[in-house]
Amino acid sequence: MADQSKGSPSTEGEPQSPFRNRAFWIVLLLMAFGVVIFSLAQQTPGAKMVSYSEVKEQLREGGVERVIIHQDARIEAVLEEERQEEGTTVKRLVANRLPGEDETLIPMLDKLGVQYNVQLSCYNGGYIWMILLSVILISMMISSMRRMSSAGGGSNPAMDFAKSRAKMYVEEGTGVTFADVAGCDEAKAELAEVVHFLKDPESISRLGGQLPKGVLLVGPPGTGKTLLARAVAGEADVAFFNLSGSDFVEMFVGVGAARVRDLFKQATEHAPAIIFVDELDAIGKSRAGNQVQSNDEREQTLNALLVEMDGFDSRAGVIMIAATNRPEILDKALLRAGRFDRQVLVDRPDVVGREAILKTHTRKIIMSDTVDLRVIAAQTPGFVGADLANVVNEAALLAARLGKDSVETADFQEAIERVMAGLEKKSRRLSVKEKDIVAYHEAGHAIVAAAVDHADPVHKVSIVSRGLAALGYTLQVPAEDRYLTTRLELRDRIAILLGGRAAEDIIFGDISTGASNDLERVTAIARAMVAEYGMSDAVGQVNYAKREGNQFLGGALSQRPYSEETAVTIDREIKDLVDTLYARTVAILERNIDLLHEMANTLKEDEVLEGERLKEMLALAQAPDANVVGPSRDGSLP
Repeated sequence: MADQSKGSPSTEGEPQSPFRNRAFWIVLLLMAFGVVIFSLAQQTPGAKMVSYSEVKEQLREGGVERVIIHQDARIEAVLEEERQEEGTTVKRLVANRLPGEDETLIPMLDKLGVQYNVQLSCYNGGYIWMILLSVILISMMISSMRRMSSAGGGSNPAMDFAKSRAKMYVEEGTGVTFADVAGCDEAKAELAEVVHFLKDPESISRLGGQLPKGVLLVGPPGTGKTLLARAVAGEADVAFFNLSGSDFVEMFVGVGAARVRDLFKQATEHAPAIIFVDELDAIGKSRAGNQVQSNDEREQTLNALLVEMDGFDSRAGVIMIAATNRPEILDKALLRAGRFDRQVLVDRPDVVGREAILKTHTRKIIMSDTVDLRVIAAQTPGFVGADLANVVNEAALLAARLGKDSVETADFQEAIERVMAGLEKKSRRLSVKEKDIVAYHEAGHAIVAAAVDHADPVHKVSIVSRGLAALGYTLQVPAEDRYLTTRLELRDRIAILLGGRAAEDIIFGDISTGASNDLERVTAIARAMVAEYGMSDAVGQVNYAKREGNQFLGGALSQRPYSEETAVTIDREIKDLVDTLYARTVAILERNIDLLHEMANTLKEDEVLEGERLKEMLALAQAPDANVVGPSRDGSLP
């Protein structure tokens, strides 16, 4: 769901950086020049600071050519001859004295016949320089600010620091409507009510009802939350204030809160209007865990947002929409009734939704008549709108690179593999031994997937390197979208992942590092079965895996909320489960040893197996005998 906004922002509100202004650097250089002159004015070459009594002693001993009496209570004795002291040349002795503290100085100078004179203080000259520089500085700053103000359309960036940075689309709108959004019909239906209210507020207010003040869009990244918000503004044809949560956060305390207040003020002035805050979690994090800094900038910004949402009336025609993919970390005060009291889930699309998204993104693509978007949608389970947009773009680029007149099915399939597994690395040359290991490894995955009862069909097997680390891959495409997974399906999934390691062990009597990612996924599934899904008789129907983190991205396991004894039981059950399924996997491959050799040799020769040839080979795969060690049909362990 690529963002195709056509609206032009009427007010940017972005302050111009003073470091890019030529006048700023000129003023800075003048100030530095003034400081240098002022410093030089205070210095007397060849002078040594001494006490006043030492100066009078030097006068009595002779050797003083003349004396300079400064108005700033300094006295300077100029010697007749220079002298060396501690590696420096001394020509003058300088001492400080209080004005009028010694009335005998002038008579003493007259008696000794030493010439003297009174001189204006050099500090006065320094003050004059500083005054002149200050005047120049203020004049240049005023002139610079006026030029910046006139260039910015009358706004003064120096004074706009605390103003909202929201981009407002007023005249042309956002350029996005519900027709540009596909794959989330339920979410569109929820937001259609907002559009209806903004177009005809009296239809709801006549019965005394009012629309929720805030609508929170939650869902995984890339599902089209931002696009939905823009579509609401485009459909309602109202002012749309668009900004990110990070736009409120500054290093200066109070700036974020001021920007929140200014944002709501602008929206009220342009009502009916929509305020859209993307990545709300940047300023809306829960304050429960922030006990040390209870008055930081982010918390003040959040407090200001809570107050403003309480203070404005939705009947004035201002609706606030926010988006986040981390709703679990938001402050509870944001989600209470009267603020974001309506949450709309924008989830990953199903196969019908993916097909609709592909149709939206292929409008401007010259596509072959043989392309079936339903087939492409079926091959992309779990893809969100952003992924599908990337697939369409990659397919178009690949077809153009090959000089084709239209985008074909093969281009889409290659684009899907590129998004899923990464760029094909034909330059990564494997040795004969490595190629042999990878071929048997991938063949092991494919044969086990064909032999078990609960596995997605194998679509392609390749030993061509892709991405950063994949030396080969076995691509399985589910026949339909699934929202639940059974115990037998999870066990078969573990067996398939262990197929590569088992094939290496059977053929070479040794194992390689190529199964590291497989083992990581095996461990994760096994641990979830035992500690999270209650699929172990020894552990029981208890969930020991309390999750913390993003619920849409899987989250992270928190510190274990159970005893050491339970931890030992869980670890033992995980190991027993994996060991049992590994034995079953070895039995499957040993029964299909001839097919394993045939498929591996074909892969070493052709590097890729797919289509009818792959189906014919995998149709020969045989399941293990019923008495083979492993889980029985009812899913219980022996």
